[in-house]
Amino acid sequence: MKEGFYTALGTPVDNNGNLIADSFQKHVEEQIEAGASGLLAMGSMGIEPYLKQSEYRKIALAASETARGRCPVLVGVMDNSIARVMEMIDSLEGLHIDGVVATTPFYYSVTQEELKKFFSEIADRSKYPLYLYDLAVVTKTKIAVGTIEFLMQHDNIKGIKTGDLIAVRELSRNCRWKDDFAVIYSGLDTFDAAWQYGVKMNLDGMFSCTPVTTSKLYKSLEQNDFEQAGKYLDEILTLRNTLVEVGVFKGFTCAMNILGYEGSFAPDYTGEPEEKDFDKIRQCMKKCGMT
Repeated sequence: MKEGFYTALGTPVDNNGNLIADSFQKHVEEQIEAGASGLLAMGSMGIEPYLKQSEYRKIALAASETARGRCPVLVGVMDNSIARVMEMIDSLEGLHIDGVVATTPFYYSVTQEELKKFFSEIADRSKYPLYLYDLAVVTKTKIAVGTIEFLMQHDNIKGIKTGDLIAVRELSRNCRWKDDFAVIYSGLDTFDAAWQYGVKMNLDGMFSCTPVTTSKLYKSLEQNDFEQAGKYLDEILTLRNTLVEVGVFKGFTCAMNILGYEGSFAPDYTGEPEEKDFDKIRQCMKKCGMT
């Protein structure tokens, strides 16, 4: 796992919920060409909890085969019990992926002691390295710093994705990171500030629809040109805010379609974007130099 941007891929599906393979392969290829340091298939932006079970392995296989080892590929395994998560992990057997990513259970709130058991047992049984996904805004349960410090001692738990910069700073300040434990920051609004602090692995779903701008952003960060980096980040945030106005997944579908990726990138109950939605997203992307 190296420094740079990690893209949470979108998942293009047709009206029956089936993967549109050509669109997805193009998406993976163009992210690698843009310089992505790694890819997350079927994260939250990749609508993993909404996908048909029949498509799950197909999507992971398509990501792995298209990447062809050019960058790490992680696969989401978010679910509400150890048994269900392990069922997904077992379905990935034989695929050349670099790890699986699990959130806390999200149907009911759980305690930190239950989280320790949940993640530890998955790590014990998984043939792939496990990465923790701290997404409390969705799951209702935050992974506390003490729980992270406990879990990072497990040989098969290799990192965490979190938007909590305070937790990242606390782990860093206390010098408790392991050499083989990656802390991947997902607080999009402060990626440039986090980079200056030394947090140089960032993951977000917005990178899916901003590959050219994201590439420029991270080249600027690597050159310590923080003024220019801030401008590129502002453009990504402007598009993010416009997606929110339209409806996140509906707007995301518009943006991906405008970039030439066929299919819906939204849960099936979201509904089709209207022409006014496309117009609003198109105008924003043009203004930000993304089309």
